[in-house]
Amino acid sequence: MMGLGLARRGEELSVLCLGAHSDDIEIGAGGTILSLIASGVRLDVHWCVLSAGGQRTAEATSSAKAFLEGSRTSKIEIAEFEDSYFPSQSRAIKQWLMDVRARVRPDVVLTHARLDAHQDHREVNQLTWNVFRDHLVLEYEIPKWDGDLSQPNAYVPLTGDIMERKIGLLHEHFGTQRSKDWFDRETFAGLARLRGMECRAPEHFAEAFTLRKAKIL
Repeated sequence: MMGLGLARRGEELSVLCLGAHSDDIEIGAGGTILSLIASGVRLDVHWCVLSAGGQRTAEATSSAKAFLEGSRTSKIEIAEFEDSYFPSQSRAIKQWLMDVRARVRPDVVLTHARLDAHQDHREVNQLTWNVFRDHLVLEYEIPKWDGDLSQPNAYVPLTGDIMERKIGLLHEHFGTQRSKDWFDRETFAGLARLRGMECRAPEHFAEAFTLRKAKIL
C-alpha cells in the first residue's frame, strides 16, 4: 500500500492536538506524535486539553511535555471546561477554539472521532469541524467500555520501540487512571496490534484515524 506521508525528515509540520480530557491525545495519537519527532520531522505542536481538574492538570502538563520532547516548538494549553458536560458548554468551547484558531495555523488537526460514545468527545469533534473548516483533520480513537470503535481508514505504523515508549509514558504520567480496568498495557498494545494488522505495519503496531476528506494533489 502506498503511503501518503504528512512530512519527511527535515520538513516542517504544524500540528494542533485537541483532547477533551488529560490523557485523550496521548491514548489516541501519542504514538503518531512520537513517530513524527523520531523520524526527524521539524514538528511544531499546539497541544490543547479542554478539561483537566485538580491533579489531572499536573498530569496533563507533565505528560504533554514528555510526549513532545524533541519537537521543534510546542505550546501546551489547559482549559477548565467541566468534565462530562461539554454539550451544555458548546458556545463557550467554540469561542475558546476560535481564539486558538486566531493564534495557530496548523497543517493538521488531531481530534476526537465523530462516532465516539463519550459526549465530551463528540462535542469536541463537532466543534473542530465547525471551527477548522480549511484544515486536514484526523480523528483518533479512544478504547473504552462503550464498545464504540469504528472502522478507521487511515493508519500510522508504529515501531515496537515507539509503542513501548507510548505505553511507558501513559503509565508514568497518569497515576489517577492506573486503577481503571481499561487503562493497561494489554488494551493499548492490543488495539495497536489490531490496527497494525489491518495496515500490514512492518513492526505490527499502528494508530488508526478516520480521514473524512483530503486533497491528494
